[in-house]
Amino acid sequence: MNAPVLVDAHHHLWDLAHRPQPWLDDPGVASIRRTFTPDDLRSTATRPIAGRRLHGTVVVQCIAEVAETEDLLALAEREPLIQAVVGWADLTSPAVGDVLDKLQAGPGGAHLRSLRHLVQGETDPNWLQRPDVERGLRAARDRGLRYDVLVRDHQLDQAIRLAERFPDLPQVLDHAGKPDLIGQDLTDWERGIRRLAAHPHVVCKVSGLVTEADHTHWTTADIRPAWDVLVSAFGAERLMFGSDWPVANLAGGWNRWAATVDELLTGWSADDVQTLLAGTATTFYGLTAAAGESDTTALTT
Repeated sequence: MNAPVLVDAHHHLWDLAHRPQPWLDDPGVASIRRTFTPDDLRSTATRPIAGRRLHGTVVVQCIAEVAETEDLLALAEREPLIQAVVGWADLTSPAVGDVLDKLQAGPGGAHLRSLRHLVQGETDPNWLQRPDVERGLRAARDRGLRYDVLVRDHQLDQAIRLAERFPDLPQVLDHAGKPDLIGQDLTDWERGIRRLAAHPHVVCKVSGLVTEADHTHWTTADIRPAWDVLVSAFGAERLMFGSDWPVANLAGGWNRWAATVDELLTGWSADDVQTLLAGTATTFYGLTAAAGESDTTALTT
């Protein structure tokens, strides 16, 4: 029997026995300092959203190593739940084109759909506009890849300039640009979001919001102001659901975020629900998980 499906457009996986994740040495993330596998995700993501269960996912890089991207691509090759990989390559390198060619020709290379760099950690306020970075972005564009933009709210100007300078490079804003959901000072963030959303080739992930709120005490009411801005600015047709699991475990986990999204979707039309929960991600990343497909295969462990 066919059923509407759910795509998680942003999650992570890591095997600490195989590849260290140095960022996990931070005491603040000790609770997720262990290996996470696709089977862990299957056993965790049990809460339906609008009656939909998880069908397919997009796994996203964590560290600035090509070797991690190779690991994720090889995993996607043998793991039916994973339908796309957001990888990493050194955009500043003159050899980035050769690296991307090798990744796309290697095991699981067809699953490489986008690149990401942790711009949120760069101190240069014009990092995305550096000539060497733009050369790397052109190499990605020319190979049919997209770009995942990871910036904090005070860096949204970089994302806006990127959108202006690369109208032919599909871009997605990760974690909605990380609004300040603890202080609820959203004025500058909202201004940046609306300017970015004016570029039709840019879409946005509704993900990572719970870890920008108070990890222990956040409620749906804390998330709603940012949610409402995103819906107003991008519309359902340019928003996609992401869990940011297992990082989301720091602030309640996959199922609590799923329940919150379910609540925030109250009153939405069936078409708009379909678009946010599967359609936008399917179109942007070129996935096969479209509404109406059976979700039983991907859920089989």
